[in-house]
Amino acid sequence: MSDFGVRVIFGQSQVSAAIRRAPKSLLVLLFLLFSGCAMQPERSQGTALHRGCQFLWSQQAEDGGWHSRTYGLLKSGQSLSGFILDALLQVPEQTCKPPAGGKERAVEFLKRNTNSEGAVGKMDPLLYDYPSYATALAAQSLHRGGQSVDPMVRWLRTQQFTEDHGWKRSDAAYGAWGMGGDPRVAPNAGHLDLSMTRHVLQALAASGVPASDAAFARARVFVERCQNPDGGFYFSTVVLDANKAGQNGEQYRSYGTATADGILALLAMGTPPDSDRVLSARRWLAGHDIPDGAPGFIGPAYQRWTQGLRFYYAASSAEAFAGPSQRLVASLEAAQRSDGSWRNTENLVKEDDPLIATGLR
Repeated sequence: MSDFGVRVIFGQSQVSAAIRRAPKSLLVLLFLLFSGCAMQPERSQGTALHRGCQFLWSQQAEDGGWHSRTYGLLKSGQSLSGFILDALLQVPEQTCKPPAGGKERAVEFLKRNTNSEGAVGKMDPLLYDYPSYATALAAQSLHRGGQSVDPMVRWLRTQQFTEDHGWKRSDAAYGAWGMGGDPRVAPNAGHLDLSMTRHVLQALAASGVPASDAAFARARVFVERCQNPDGGFYFSTVVLDANKAGQNGEQYRSYGTATADGILALLAMGTPPDSDRVLSARRWLAGHDIPDGAPGFIGPAYQRWTQGLRFYYAASSAEAFAGPSQRLVASLEAAQRSDGSWRNTENLVKEDDPLIATGLR
């Protein structure tokens, strides 16, 4: 599926402190909460957070899942449901009360769609439903709801590009995660990227895997390879066309969503927030930030990505900085639709589906 001005609000207010204490990824909607909406509960019926949350609950199907009406690949709801449930579980009930039984039905939907190995997401080789992503998001939402996710964690471990599947540290794919399915054996890497890897790392960290774990050490090889000398990140060391900002000579350009993913991957692996890598990435992000699109795209051939990645960037950059700017909040509030949802006019990464744009983290 992947704002702040130069002056970032970080560590100086009750708002940013509350966000730093939040357990995991924050949503586009939750950013609005901490921007002040929930601090005035008497106004909650009219807040962007309340309306967006109500929209998502209204889209829950009778089977407990969320099913795309825009993309056939996402119609099964296996990848969407963990994604949306994890978003909704982070909204305080005094701001948006779930419908009776809504959470329980969503949890049961995810359990029914977890196979015997612990994976979520269609495993049909002809139509994979993002199983690594789906399982990582389902693990985070179920863990947040107090459920055991040990089988999911075990399955996610099998999907890493490691020595167990013939990969060497010198291989460009080493340490990463891809779409998921049958483990990729060297030298056939298939698709892998920083976004998939970041979400799996966050799922492992959320479920209690210690920073000293070998999975994080291996992942660090891939994540650090994606960081440029300017501090920013690019998307993939293997799927070169997926590096959406193009390149300068032999160097792939840094851009906003990849850089936010890089920061979040580093933090999930236990990298100190004041480390050189994290600080240099945050400087890149702050120096290139725009409130209503993703930065880093130079030249007419790449301009659609600025708008196409708008909501993924808004969510991931705000999480990377541990809080939103007022410019971002204003931009999101202005973009909310009358039914409480968000929707991108560009379809480059499926953000034209309101379930994705509204639930984005």
